[in-house]
Amino acid sequence: MSLAHPEILSHGLVPPQAQRLFAELKPPLADDQALLEADRCLVCGGPTAPAPCAEACPAMVDVPHFIDAVAHGDWEGAADLIFRSNLLGATCARVCPTEELCEAACVLTKQGRRPIEIGRLQRYATDLALRNPWSTFRTPAPPTGKRVIVIGAGPAGLVCAGELALLGHHVTIYEARPETGGLVRHAIAPYRLDQEPLGDEVRRILALGVELYLGKPVDSPAALRRLEAASDAIFLGIGMGKDLAQPYPGDTLPGVWNSLDFIEAIKLRHLTDIGRRVAVIGGGNTAIDVAREAVRLGAEEVRLLYRRTEAEMPAFRFEVEGARADGVQFEWLTNPVGFTGEQHVTGVLCQRMCLGEPDASGRARPVPQPGSEFVLPADTVIRAIGQEPRLEFLQWIEGLEVRQGRPVVNPATGQTTNPRYFGGGDVLNGGGTVVAAVGAAKIAALGIDAFLRDADAVVPGEPVGSQEVS
Repeated sequence: MSLAHPEILSHGLVPPQAQRLFAELKPPLADDQALLEADRCLVCGGPTAPAPCAEACPAMVDVPHFIDAVAHGDWEGAADLIFRSNLLGATCARVCPTEELCEAACVLTKQGRRPIEIGRLQRYATDLALRNPWSTFRTPAPPTGKRVIVIGAGPAGLVCAGELALLGHHVTIYEARPETGGLVRHAIAPYRLDQEPLGDEVRRILALGVELYLGKPVDSPAALRRLEAASDAIFLGIGMGKDLAQPYPGDTLPGVWNSLDFIEAIKLRHLTDIGRRVAVIGGGNTAIDVAREAVRLGAEEVRLLYRRTEAEMPAFRFEVEGARADGVQFEWLTNPVGFTGEQHVTGVLCQRMCLGEPDASGRARPVPQPGSEFVLPADTVIRAIGQEPRLEFLQWIEGLEVRQGRPVVNPATGQTTNPRYFGGGDVLNGGGTVVAAVGAAKIAALGIDAFLRDADAVVPGEPVGSQEVS
């Protein structure tokens, strides 16, 4: 049974009126649909003025020319263009917020027309390529004799490793979990990523000569020193840590979840019954994900509690509208202060807020309103308020400057204040998109290559900005 298309819920069969909720958000295109959609593209841009869609892509995919290849029936050429820019092109085709990036920049929207469905066309081409896995395989450059250690096999680590291998370096990945993929595998809601292409993409990366050790955490300063002694450079693809610990009275009651644990339980099929009323705490894209997943799991009433208003919510606008269309209800200016229940959670004790002066984030500070407390009934509560930085690990690295929980890097190279260390992905931005991690990993791979080839010295710059999640 597909996780995105369950036949039976804990409450019984899926009612006919709810069947639409279990379809993939971006289903695959048939051959004729792909050709018709690709033929709409104007193939704009040129040597002096790149196409807006390509400029909007953090992975720098040549969007107009891969779509033109699809329009001419050349899926292999299209996939080659995509994978040359993004080794996780098939995964990104499914999870990338194209509505905010390439499709938002499509010139057709300036004419009042709908944008090209770039994400679905990318999926079409890359899926065909993965069925013929060596059709777009690239040959690595001759060995350089340099050794690079990549810590973490999430999107940033995988892409950085693959790019470095293509440049001729010997790369070894150490991953604490028993599987690759990081949050792509464990924390993207099943309705968004049903049939994962990640395994095929990882096999292509390993075929470049990358060594991979799973279940091998770098869990002590001594372990890190050993990796330093065995390498010429190290890439930090360690992501973020566990969900932020925001203690509430009653937060140990059964039925109270952290968001990452909740999504992983769904994917591992360990979640049996979430009840009929679900409350989600948070205002970022993960909060939206778990709220929409709760609807698909059979909850009749799903409420998202956010302490500011919709205008301050960091989640993408199209995601908020999608949740609203699914039936998720929003409680603005609502701050949880505790949970009620004895043997199991039965409700969320909330307090109404009002907006005050801007805080450090630049958004209006939520201010409690005295005497406004109320209880919102709930059978399941999911907290989605962000993740903790990996401060303990970062403190093991000599000479590493950390600001606001993140390594300081040169944004042009990914190099940290310890010149042998580079970074990319969530460890730098505090929790961003998969395609942003891909883009940062590519920058770091080139930075590492230049460092290993004794290129001009680089000077660390400002830390990369983060995406707010609370």
